[in-house]
Amino acid sequence: MLLIAHRGNTSGPSPWENEPDHVRKTLQQGYQVEVDVWYKHGLLLMGHDHGRYLTPPDLLDNTSIWWHCKNVEALEYLMIKGVICFFHHSDEAVLTSNGYLWTMPGGVLTKSSIAVMPETVDGWNVKYCAGICTDHIQRYSQ
Repeated sequence: MLLIAHRGNTSGPSPWENEPDHVRKTLQQGYQVEVDVWYKHGLLLMGHDHGRYLTPPDLLDNTSIWWHCKNVEALEYLMIKGVICFFHHSDEAVLTSNGYLWTMPGGVLTKSSIAVMPETVDGWNVKYCAGICTDHIQRYSQ
């Protein structure tokens, strides 16, 4: 099962989420990471509500990062780069560039699904999905 740390968080939300060194530490622990990213004024910027951190080249080249594009410009830029990325607004599920279904809490799960924040949904059976993305990924690595 794919274990994806939401914004680099492993044991709960952090004030450092999406920060490059926070992401690197999580990658060093062996987890994959979902990172929020914006493309503005010719810059690729990491951050949830707006771009806060310039994206370092070593992270952009890392194949264990799932880039959650926060604007269409970021999606276009990253699709051309050929990295794992996706964009969604209010969809139940979206197709990622590597062929998985990024599935919002409570959505229908398949063997191709990445279940997002499963701890927020009572009775959501994530046993047979492809992966999990959460702020609490350490809970699922045992």
